[in-house]
Parts: sequence; structure tokens; C-alpha cells
Amino acid sequence: MQISPSILSADFANLEAELKRISDADWAHVDVMDGHFVPNLTIGLPVVEALVKVSPIPLDAHLMIDDPDRWAPGYAEAGCRSVTFHIEAAADPRRLARELRAAGSRAAMALKPGTAFAPYEELLPDLDMVLVMTVEPGFGGQSFMEDQLGKVRQVHEAVVRHGGEIWVQVDGGVSAETIERCADAGADVFVAGSAVYGADDAASAIDELRRLADRHQHP
Repeated sequence: MQISPSILSADFANLEAELKRISDADWAHVDVMDGHFVPNLTIGLPVVEALVKVSPIPLDAHLMIDDPDRWAPGYAEAGCRSVTFHIEAAADPRRLARELRAAGSRAAMALKPGTAFAPYEELLPDLDMVLVMTVEPGFGGQSFMEDQLGKVRQVHEAVVRHGGEIWVQVDGGVSAETIERCADAGADVFVAGSAVYGADDAASAIDELRRLADRHQHP
């Protein structure tokens, strides 16, 4: 069970210090948004390159951008250990996943709430993680979408059938109130933004999320 706090909820003027606040986590989740694929604009490659140099934990880049086939490999080359592209935006997802792996990163595919998983199950052999969005991508602090848990379960079951080490990640509204249901559905990587950065003590918030998730770990 891995916790990946989202720096979307961090203080953007002090990102190095904010990364140190979450040094007990497994990953730092970095939301890259281009103002086209989603209606928000955050940070891009130059900032991510700087974060890689100072982060005490590996970076998990979630690219909510158009044309990931062109741009995503640059994030792997910059040192992000996991790079997630949106299946809705990728022209050749299998080739892209292979390029990400060749550049030294884990390759992950993200699904928006309205996107079905079944048509993309065949991509699993080339993936290291599937991200099920539990909010509409674009903004932090949104409410968790309960109806996405069925998709989490579906992905988990497909991963079990397929074999291999493929992680199931959830992102959006993950908190102490919702993480147990996500773990129960089969998720094993949890992106939490405000639940960690909104806490007085980020480290104890991370510990608590991990403890709650561990109680529901799937064999």
C-alpha cells in the first residue's frame, strides 16, 4: 500500500520545503496540466526537472495534457520514476508506454471518470500502473466519486487475471474517510492532496492513511 501525496495542494512558492514535509510518503504526485486537456494550468517540465533534483522521494508525474505521445517521454528522461498519460489523449498508447519504460520510468495509463476500462485491458502487458480518476481531472479539493469504485474493482480483477506487478492507483477525494473503500475495491496506490497538505502534521496524516489502507489489503 503506497501513499502518493499530490503537490497540487502544496504551497507552490515553497515546493522544496513542501516535498520535505512528505518525505515519509512513497511518492510525490505531480499534477501537470496544460489548460487544454483539462481546464487548469499548473506546472511543466522545467519545474518538474527542478523538483527531481530536490525531492527526497521519487516523483510520480500525472500528465493531464494533450499530445502525451510527444511530451511524456521528456518527463521520464527528466527523472520521474513513474509517468502517467491519459488514455483519452494518447494516439499510440502501447508505443508510448514502451518509450516511457525505455527511458527508465514506470509507465501508467489514466482513465477519466467517464472512460471505460474494458477497451484498454489489452494494454496491461505494457503498463506498470492504471490510474482510476475518482474526480474529474483539473482541480484539487473535489468530492470523491463513489461510482468509480466499480471500475477500480474491474481493473484490480483484470490485473489479477493478467498477473505481473501492475499497481492500481486512485486519485481524487482520497482521505481518511474514503481510503478504506478504495483499498477494499483493489487499489494499492493512493493519491491524497488536501488530506495530507491540509493537515497540521503531514507525516502523521500519511501514516494514518497507510494504516487505514493496510487494513484492507488484498492478497
